[in-house]
Amino acid sequence: MTRNLASLITQMTLEEKAGFCSGDTFWTTKAIERLEIPSIMMTDGPHGLRKQAGEADHLGLNESVPATCFPSAAGLASSWNRELVRRVGEALGKESQAEGISILLGPGVNIKRSPLCGRNFEYFSEDPYLAGELAAEHIAGVQSQGVGTSLKHFAVNNQEHRRNTTDAIVDERTLREIYLTAFEIAIKKSQPWTVMSAYNRLNGTYCSEHKTLLTEILRDEWGFEGIVVSDWGAVNEAVASVEAGMDLEMPSSHGIGQRKIIAAVEQGQLSVEALDRVVERLLTVIFKAVDNQKQDASYDQDEHHQLAREVARETMVLLKNDSQLLPLPKAGKIAIIGAMAEQVRYQGGGSSHIKPTKLISIREEIEKSAGAAEIRYAKGYQLEVDDNDGLLLDEAKQAAAGADTAILFVGLPDRYESEGYDRTHLDLPANQVELIEQVAAVQPNVVVVLSNGSPVVMPWLGRVKAVLEAYLGGQALGGAIADLLFGDANPSGKLAETFPQSLSHNPSHPFFPGEGDRTEYREGIFVGYRYYDIKDIEPLFPFGYGLSYTTFAYSDLELDSDQMTDQGTVQAKIKVKNTGSRFGQEIVQLYVHRSCSKVLRPEKELKGFAKVALEPGEEQTVTFHLDKRSFAYYNVDLKDWRIESGEYEILIGSSSRDITLRTVLRVQSTEEIVPTFHRNTTLGELMENPAAQSILAQMPGMSPSTEATETSEAVSEDMMMATMRDLPLRALLPFSGGAMTEETLTGLLEQLNQAVRVSKNHESE
Repeated sequence: MTRNLASLITQMTLEEKAGFCSGDTFWTTKAIERLEIPSIMMTDGPHGLRKQAGEADHLGLNESVPATCFPSAAGLASSWNRELVRRVGEALGKESQAEGISILLGPGVNIKRSPLCGRNFEYFSEDPYLAGELAAEHIAGVQSQGVGTSLKHFAVNNQEHRRNTTDAIVDERTLREIYLTAFEIAIKKSQPWTVMSAYNRLNGTYCSEHKTLLTEILRDEWGFEGIVVSDWGAVNEAVASVEAGMDLEMPSSHGIGQRKIIAAVEQGQLSVEALDRVVERLLTVIFKAVDNQKQDASYDQDEHHQLAREVARETMVLLKNDSQLLPLPKAGKIAIIGAMAEQVRYQGGGSSHIKPTKLISIREEIEKSAGAAEIRYAKGYQLEVDDNDGLLLDEAKQAAAGADTAILFVGLPDRYESEGYDRTHLDLPANQVELIEQVAAVQPNVVVVLSNGSPVVMPWLGRVKAVLEAYLGGQALGGAIADLLFGDANPSGKLAETFPQSLSHNPSHPFFPGEGDRTEYREGIFVGYRYYDIKDIEPLFPFGYGLSYTTFAYSDLELDSDQMTDQGTVQAKIKVKNTGSRFGQEIVQLYVHRSCSKVLRPEKELKGFAKVALEPGEEQTVTFHLDKRSFAYYNVDLKDWRIESGEYEILIGSSSRDITLRTVLRVQSTEEIVPTFHRNTTLGELMENPAAQSILAQMPGMSPSTEATETSEAVSEDMMMATMRDLPLRALLPFSGGAMTEETLTGLLEQLNQAVRVSKNHESE
């Protein structure tokens, strides 16, 4: 339906416009009945619908309507399956329509800077490319059903500790390459209806009033078309937020923000035109939501539960499987041990907490799938405490000793990780660790199944034969675990984050969570596997890692050209074959390595991935498309993405540490940087530039005096050459024996810069 928004805005009073910038209730926008402007409702996501049935609150203390609880983002990312994530989004959109929800808050694409972040279960990955690609599919799926999304938390919200006031200090290149890229990919590919600004400050300015983020980057550079909504209670000053480009303060400010905006307009501090732009953006999204509402919408709860089970199977990662212990036979004696087999941890705590439509214990699902196997259960530990219970431990050991296999269900309780606070260590509860060690002492065939939202350390890993990382698998995780343990499905997940051997190995460890309200991102671009690679630190399990019940072989890596420019693209193809005896899915990963760079670069960076399903003996060709951004770094001086001309390696592997195929591509930049020489330019830098070399060769007296350059026992030729190479031009003044003056240096710099400009103009012609 077409509406004249400009006409509507002219009919609105200043009070109505100012009030429109704040919510009406905890979850709804303001309606203006006299102008037939409706209210719309938004609610928490992102892995399920949390619509509260009674009085609203942000942390889920009040009852919510039943909804399908899908695996959280930590698991979804481990599927590396774009199509599957889109299907989850579509299901969430249908459920939102059925409940009259116009905007679902999510997905979250904040980078997993530290495994200690209490909200990591709600974020996709430590890698911005993977996070952005999957977020784009999630958004596209939800919005295909006429429901908006809210990409969050913009930006650099990487800890819960003091999240409302902390100041994230991040250099510009790190900000662009690591912490903004996922947002950029998702916005450019899928245009979420809204973006949610973060609680924290970024380099001194609150994100809700950060004009560089909200206007210059988000709208002017990336072309974002929707509205910016604050995280709940994140607005520091309403007027500054409106000026910066934030549109909607949530929840209702109960007139506080409205009065401040009115006063700012009346005093000339805020222009009516700026306020009108905000109102127009809000009206556009509100009417889009109204026009897309489906009457009598409904969904099939059983169908969505089955989808949740399918999704959960793909999110789980088989980390270890010695002696091919898994899959288990549906016969013999199996001991199920661990309170988490019955007290299921299927989602994280906080604002994304879902009331599931159905939830069956893991134990029950295993008993359904076990066939003729004899099942015995022992609780093993108390989930509410960390202390050992001797009686429960003895019962567990007895059950394990009398079985053919023991399956231990352990993980992080709700009290260990949640929105609102960060973890302080990577350990499992002490009573669970003791259980693993005691059971392994009496039973050689031990399977550990983990339920957790982020990495744990595993000092017990060598004592068990198999480990299945189930993450927080949603309401159908019990059935999915049973499917994988007994081979009714083949594990196909791979880690979207690095599991370190020790917390101290994590690059942010010395600086997390910071001091007071200041947290410095001193590790820069070396986050996750980028750091472990450059430091040559062996992780417990690397990024991209995961096992299968079958095997795969890669071959025939080919590029459609062995060279490209930054204006073009290159296509890479490889063949993948299932060399095992059963159906399976493989995640093929493409990384790019710059072999010789003048810029600090990671050893490799993920730039492509594909998940392929193959029957035994089947072979498929996988195709990747690489463009400028696949090879570019962010040049802070030019405020742009640039490529260094030269050779790049294209790497194909099954994880970041298992590279199988590689080839070389020559990339040529058409936007070569024209240097500007100055007093502190070194002689070495000049000698690397052909145009500058020709000028230097014509300059008399450019060499330092013989007395200064003679070698001796104290000064070797190598030392002298290194010294000359790093000598700034201004140092020629005292070292040239008077041949160089301030006037001649100024003239030399003019000649050098002119020569370089002429040279570049000739190259471009």
